[in-house]
Amino acid sequence: MATRGDIQPVKLEEERHGAGRTGDNEVAAATEEGLGACGNILALISLIVIIIFFPFSLLVSIKIVKEYERAVILRLGRLTSGKAKGPGLFFILPCLDTVNVVDLRTVTFDVPPQEVLTKDQVTARVDAVVYFRVEDPVKAIILAENYFDSTFRISQSTLRDVLGTKSLSEILSDREAISEHIGQLLDIATDRWGVKVERVEMKDVGLPVDMQRSFAAEAEADREAKAKLISAEGEQRASRKLKEAADVMDESPATLQLRYLQTLNTISSENNHTYVFPLPLDLLGKLFGRK
Repeated sequence: MATRGDIQPVKLEEERHGAGRTGDNEVAAATEEGLGACGNILALISLIVIIIFFPFSLLVSIKIVKEYERAVILRLGRLTSGKAKGPGLFFILPCLDTVNVVDLRTVTFDVPPQEVLTKDQVTARVDAVVYFRVEDPVKAIILAENYFDSTFRISQSTLRDVLGTKSLSEILSDREAISEHIGQLLDIATDRWGVKVERVEMKDVGLPVDMQRSFAAEAEADREAKAKLISAEGEQRASRKLKEAADVMDESPATLQLRYLQTLNTISSENNHTYVFPLPLDLLGKLFGRK
């Protein structure tokens, strides 16, 4: 039998694939139509101009992209092919092609501190760090006006929505699990734009001053209670040892006498004005009429 925890990841994966298929269909629809008769004529004219002014035309018709970059080319406003160009060297048609270079490296940005009202009606300020990269440059250019800004905005709203369903204790104790869940939701939302959210980390949880004082008082009281408990346990153990020592001394009067002399020696070794007159315990007993 599948548990709730098994069903949720499967559902998230299905939503992600569904969003990806929708984006693929839109990109495919954008590349089905050609340039048309007018567009083909302009492309032919551009090729003729390149040939006439060769080799000077190479300065504007050759582009180079780095290993970690890809180029999405729009010819007369239309996508020339279903995939991006690069890395390396490729040719373009001047005045007809628009080159959009996309960086494929992992990008990091800080989510500004968000005022969140938790499930137990506590206001907290939470900030996070999001790590993402462009997985499909064509989708990032065609389907999003600014994929970085879109990812930034949706990260803020998702962070507030998820933390609003959690209590303060859950936010403080299950930060890793909550961060992972937020990352999964962001990955689903941004998959349509060709963006892959790799990781989300909650950096800090800020609490109101009154709440901080309450937590500090609670922690101090807990430490004091533990200290008193440890002290009581120590006194209990010490009393047991003293009882055992008293039983041993009671069995041997000489032991008690030696202990008495040792105590007198300790007192007399200190630099003070105390004068000690040791008297035998038997003599004291006779003075008080004890047998």
